[in-house]
Amino acid sequence: MEKEAIKLYFTGLSANERQALIEELQQLDETGKGIPRCQELRRSILDNKQGCCAHCGHTKYVKFGKDKGAHRYKCKSCKRSFTEYSGTWMAGLHQKDKIDAYLQLMLEEKTLDKIKETLSINKKTAFDWRHKILSSVEESEKGEFTGITESDETFFLHSEKGKTKQGRKPRKRGGTSSKKGVNSEHIAVIVTLDRKDQMDLTVAAAGRLKKNDIENAIGKRLTSQTVLCTDSHVSYKGFAIDNQLEHHPLRSDLKERVKHGVYHIQHVNSAHHRLKKWIDNKFWGVSTKYLQQYLNWFRLKETLKESKQFVKDFAKMSAQDVKAYQRYTMLSSRYEIIKSTQS
Repeated sequence: MEKEAIKLYFTGLSANERQALIEELQQLDETGKGIPRCQELRRSILDNKQGCCAHCGHTKYVKFGKDKGAHRYKCKSCKRSFTEYSGTWMAGLHQKDKIDAYLQLMLEEKTLDKIKETLSINKKTAFDWRHKILSSVEESEKGEFTGITESDETFFLHSEKGKTKQGRKPRKRGGTSSKKGVNSEHIAVIVTLDRKDQMDLTVAAAGRLKKNDIENAIGKRLTSQTVLCTDSHVSYKGFAIDNQLEHHPLRSDLKERVKHGVYHIQHVNSAHHRLKKWIDNKFWGVSTKYLQQYLNWFRLKETLKESKQFVKDFAKMSAQDVKAYQRYTMLSSRYEIIKSTQS
């Protein structure tokens, strides 16, 4: 059908029929033939001079031939060469023809078993790919917190889900701590968000928070224009004083929910509820070793929830990070740091 005939047919439809057709076409961009091509996105970023050297981060580079089908580039600063996949989560993958279908299934939140069956790949491969991808979005869409900014911690029980038990009793899903109150069996996650939808979720430490934990999580993203709203935990008070921030603590023991009609932490508490419901219902809990990865996923879900092309936007973000593979290889060492705080 020629273009003019298509236009004539389209104008002959009612307003409701045209809208329905537009929505169907938009859905095609998310599924089937419309699946975003991660490799093409990555190549486009580099060819349009929007990328950087995978070794030194310099933005000046030139094309430098090919290597086993992958485009190669050479940095003008460090003089080292790199391929379009170097440093990204796609580095070293042997079945790159399945990348796009995998990403689609993952973001539809299909189980690892379902992905394994659909793509005919090993379950361990499906698991590894998930965490390589999630390593690539840890630093995406992170700006400064401005204006009224809410921050509060929530806790997850330490979990070694998936690990063969060695000298310990297995803990049933859910479960409870063996000690009273907040203790070293609880993993503290700091959730911070402002009224402009900037969000951060960070695995901070085992047990109760300290000033340094808060500083490491959000210190670099606060400005003199930040107005911090938290509970009355002494660590937040000390952190605010050290950083000379306007601080509005709310005392839950006095049932203080809102100050001056505007200062509260209700948005961040709502985020706690959505996060825990998602992790419990979709994954039946996750291992502490990989908890930060799932926090990265949840943050991007929240950030892109209004997007009409969620999969494509997610793919573009993941294709830009040249530190993703390095971050993936450090998962074990980062987990050991968290475990070291369990004293």
